[in-house]
Amino acid sequence: MNSKSGVKICLALTCVVLLLPFTGLYPIMLMKLLCLALFACAFNLLLGFAGLLSFGHAMFFGTSAYVAGYLIKSGLTPELGVLLGTGVSALLGLIVGGMAIRRQGIYFAMITLALSQMIFFLLQQAKFTGGEDGLQGIPRGELFGLISLGNDVTLYYVVAIVFLVSFCAIHRIINSPYGQILKSIRENEPRAISMGYDTKKYKLGAFVISATFAGLAGSMKSVVLGFATLTDAQLHTSAEVVLMTLLGGVGTLLGPVVGAFVIGGLQSGLADKAGSWVTVILGVLFVFCVLAFRKGIVGEFISLFDRKDNKSEAGVEAEAQKHPHVIP
Repeated sequence: MNSKSGVKICLALTCVVLLLPFTGLYPIMLMKLLCLALFACAFNLLLGFAGLLSFGHAMFFGTSAYVAGYLIKSGLTPELGVLLGTGVSALLGLIVGGMAIRRQGIYFAMITLALSQMIFFLLQQAKFTGGEDGLQGIPRGELFGLISLGNDVTLYYVVAIVFLVSFCAIHRIINSPYGQILKSIRENEPRAISMGYDTKKYKLGAFVISATFAGLAGSMKSVVLGFATLTDAQLHTSAEVVLMTLLGGVGTLLGPVVGAFVIGGLQSGLADKAGSWVTVILGVLFVFCVLAFRKGIVGEFISLFDRKDNKSEAGVEAEAQKHPHVIP
C-alpha cells in the first residue's frame, strides 16, 4: 500500500470514527472497540511488517492497564497515568524484546509466551492489583485538570483522538525508511544483513514500538471501563489479538481495525444471547475466514481491486495492440 492510499484511509477513518457516536451505538462499547483496534494495530506492526509472531502481547496491554489505573487512583491526572502506564510497557517491551529477538520463528513466539505467563503470575500475586478481584474503581478524573471525563461522549472523543493520532503514527512508521527496512527483514533477513543492516536493532525497535502502542491501548481501556483485571493480561487476550489481526488482514493498514470491530462487536452483541457459546462461534468464524479469506477481510478486498485494475490495464494494452496507429 502506497503512502497516498494510506493518507486517504486515515482521512476516511477519521470521518467514520468522529461520526460513530451519532449512530446511536453505546459510547462505552465504541471506546472499548477503539482500544482493541489500537491493540490490534500495534500487534500488526510487529507481525505484519516485522514478521515477528508474539504469543504474549497481552503482557503489555494488561501491565499498562494496572499501572495506569493504580496511579490514577493514587491521585494522578488521567493523562499522566496513561503516559506512565505506556512508558512502563515500553520499558517492559525493551526488556522482553532484548531477550526474545535472539531467537527466530517458533522459539521467539515461545519466549514471549513464557515471559507473558511470568508477568501474569506477578500481576496475580502483586498487592496493588487486587488479585483475582482486579483493580476496581478507577476514576476518570479531569484531563489536564480542566476537562471532566465523566461524560461518556467527552471521553469518547478523547479516546478517538488518541486512537487516530496513534493510527496515523503507525501509518507513518510503516511508510518511512525504517518501515521499508522492516519489510525487507520480514521478506529476507539474510539479504538485509548482507546489505549492512543490524537486523536485531531494527527488530528490537519494532518490538518496543509495538509494546508502547499496546500499552497505550491498555491504559486507555482502564480509564474507559474504570477497572483492570487479570483478563487483560492472560493468554486468552494474546490469542484474541492474533485472531483480530488475521481476520482483518495481516500486513494491511486497516485490517486490524476491521478485525477488532468484528470480534469485539460479536463478543458484545452475543454475550447475553449465546453465553459461553461465543467462543465457539468465534472459532467457527475464524476457520471459515481462514478457508475462504486467507488474506483476511481487508486483504481479500485489496486483492480483488488489484485484479480488476490488472484486467483493465490488460484490456487497454490489448486494444492498443489491435490499433497500433491510434495514439492515445
